Amino acid sequence: MQIGMIGLGRMGGNIARRLMRNGHDVVAYDRDQKAVSALSADGATGAADLAALLKKLSKPRIVWVMLPAGEITESTIRQLGETLDVGDIIIDGGNTFWKDDVRRARELKARHIHYVDVGTSGGVWGLERGYCMMIGGEKDVVAHIDPILSALAPGAGEIPRTPGRDSRDPRVESGYLHTGPSGAGHFVKMVHNGIEYGLMQAYAEGFDILMNTDKNPEPEAQHFNLDVADIAEVWRRGSVITSWLLDLTSAALAKDERLESYSGFVADSGEGRWTVMAAVDQAVPAEVLTAALYARFRSRQEHTFADKILSAMRMGFGGHIEAGPHPAPKGPAVER
Repeated sequence: MQIGMIGLGRMGGNIARRLMRNGHDVVAYDRDQKAVSALSADGATGAADLAALLKKLSKPRIVWVMLPAGEITESTIRQLGETLDVGDIIIDGGNTFWKDDVRRARELKARHIHYVDVGTSGGVWGLERGYCMMIGGEKDVVAHIDPILSALAPGAGEIPRTPGRDSRDPRVESGYLHTGPSGAGHFVKMVHNGIEYGLMQAYAEGFDILMNTDKNPEPEAQHFNLDVADIAEVWRRGSVITSWLLDLTSAALAKDERLESYSGFVADSGEGRWTVMAAVDQAVPAEVLTAALYARFRSRQEHTFADKILSAMRMGFGGHIEAGPHPAPKGPAVER
């Protein structure tokens, strides 16, 4: 299929490359023409601006927007909505607030333009591993773009099948799911990231305890000299807390057991906040996820070894570079 890709950052560029590897035709645009040139060298058709991108696409056009949530995504989709024709499709694969998806889908439907929200997880590893996707939109439109989604998905791989799934949607076992109408994809991805906060915090606090046994105030206590890099590695092999996050932690600790290159300043993508807001709206107790979010706020005032662990995991899966103190973000960074 032919698709236009707007936004060629860490995620957008690799999404485009994975599509091209699977035989799809990509027309690419980014404000940074160096990014366009780099992708063109890999086989994409470059575009100097949005108007040029749309002219290079055959109708009905499919345009994937992969930009940071907030005004840049809002203005880009608004411009597309004013330019595209009946039957064209806009896909937002960023970390958009799900209520914005509902509004956009309604507004675009009045112009007979289709809107699909795709919560995308996979980070900087997605080019090789594939992307787990949670998709909101009209059923027939999602079916139409299935060749794109299946190309981006990781596939079943070597993961054993879950018993009892024979009558369920087979796409799920390949790593992508049509979760429901517009907004449902980003809602599920929002909760995914909220859970991610909690898992990361649990690992971080555990390793912080291991790292600080010498501070035990009890005189009779053994002050163990624990090798946290080896502990992380042994936990990867057969324990009940194995995960990709633990893999990334082990890799970071193997390079630098004290994580001296990290300050421990931990940003939040915005989706953790939205998850907590949804829990409040639904009166659902979410103590762990809320505490994990607040721990990130606290990390910007004082930094612990736990915060360095969090920073190392974020660098591992998303290439997130620590930033200094700054105002709360209007839109989320990309946390995958």
